[in-house]
Amino acid sequence: MSSPFPIPLNALRAIEIVARAGALAPAAEELGVTVGAVSQHLRRAEERLGMELFARTPQGLKPVPELLDILPQLSAGFASLRDGLATLTGAHEGVLNVTVGSVFASRWLIWRVNKFSSRHPGLEVRLTVTGAMLDLTRPDLDCGIRFGDGNWPGVAVTLIGGKAYQPVCAPEFLRAHPDMSDLANIPVIADQTSMLDWPLWLKHAGRDPGTKLSGPVYSDASLAFDAAISGQGLLLAADMMSADPVCDGRLVRPFAAPVEGVHGYYLATARGRRESKKLKLFRDWLDEEVPASVGGYLAQQQGQVRAAP
Repeated sequence: MSSPFPIPLNALRAIEIVARAGALAPAAEELGVTVGAVSQHLRRAEERLGMELFARTPQGLKPVPELLDILPQLSAGFASLRDGLATLTGAHEGVLNVTVGSVFASRWLIWRVNKFSSRHPGLEVRLTVTGAMLDLTRPDLDCGIRFGDGNWPGVAVTLIGGKAYQPVCAPEFLRAHPDMSDLANIPVIADQTSMLDWPLWLKHAGRDPGTKLSGPVYSDASLAFDAAISGQGLLLAADMMSADPVCDGRLVRPFAAPVEGVHGYYLATARGRRESKKLKLFRDWLDEEVPASVGGYLAQQQGQVRAAP
């Protein structure tokens, strides 16, 4: 009777890491063996399968298309094994590791995460704040919150909000520029990392989508947000992210004309990975807290937003 696993588990793990990382060294480090041992794992696996798994190129090892097709399954399988062992031993059940971008962390989550912690006092939330798209199969990550169109390979997503957006500015900036009919002559903050679409908003607001905008330029989204609060110009911002500073008066929405874009904030996990109890608690909390944060803004701002001509 043939074995359903003709390749040893360590060799499968080596294949998965090398295919994901594109190098032998990360696999050697994670497996606690030499680079030569990892190379032997790959060679013997290829011999047993009767096919090449990697193309040897001047740029390094490149997984063949057949391996790339099953890589999400391999990654999810090893993630499930790790989760199962952690559940068996009770390890890591008291810590939820979340990777988030700087704007979501600084403008929304950090002000509310204490509510989650108060509701679940035995569960600590640890944030990895980065603009990079981290590998969600990593054992030190439970989930991520990503901004985009929701189409990422090997990732399962749930939209949590953030699709509506519009310009915001500081109250003193609006007082200094009461006539916003000609945006070409008003400072507009450019966030080089933003996926929000000015032409789409301009068209939605009945303005020329080809309007040439100019103003301060920032390569960091959080700094662009601070620039708007400090009165440097108009900034295109997701309503979900601007709700708090609008409520407390640091920002205003001079046009009161949100448009819904194609991008939003998604709760993201490795596809095929079992949802742990702690992750379900976090998901359920987001389902409550996101609408509540937007609803709080609407309740406070009813009738208070000034519309520009």
